[in-house]
Amino acid sequence: MSSALTLARPYARAAFETAVSKGSLAAWAEKLAFAAQVAADPRVVGLLGNPRLSAGELASLFLPHAEKVDSDFGRFISLLADNGRLWALPEIGALFEQLKLESERTLKVRLRTATRVEAAELEKISAALKRRFNRDIELSQSIDPKMLGGAVIDAGEIVIDGSVRGRLARLEQALVQ
Repeated sequence: MSSALTLARPYARAAFETAVSKGSLAAWAEKLAFAAQVAADPRVVGLLGNPRLSAGELASLFLPHAEKVDSDFGRFISLLADNGRLWALPEIGALFEQLKLESERTLKVRLRTATRVEAAELEKISAALKRRFNRDIELSQSIDPKMLGGAVIDAGEIVIDGSVRGRLARLEQALVQ
């Protein structure tokens, strides 16, 4: 995985810089997400090593509908095809998304709870996180039926464990010491 990220990083940076210079960051993010999804399809993965397909034919599979081969994005995909790097599109897309969020000063946060949280409560959590991290918050919620109660907030490198299980584990550690 780390070698895939190492190979993907310069491509993601180049795509990001091109998108910023053209003022089309959102469009590039959407197109890269499409191409990454195509690259992750097992049927497409099987075609990547097929010697009967040219680099141009392979590249055309990764272009969104109505995207021209001679567009900036089309040339980017063609470059990846020529260099045999189409398989790295999922990593390139993920790294591009990170760069995009950083440039927009936005933090993706995942809230994991045992039950659904009301919209008003989600807004309060989002506002509190915005104050704490001094960034816009893109909050998504997931339900984890294995949780006893409470919540776990995953904000990238920071995880705030307010789950009942997490609290019990901390209590156990305090009692042992």
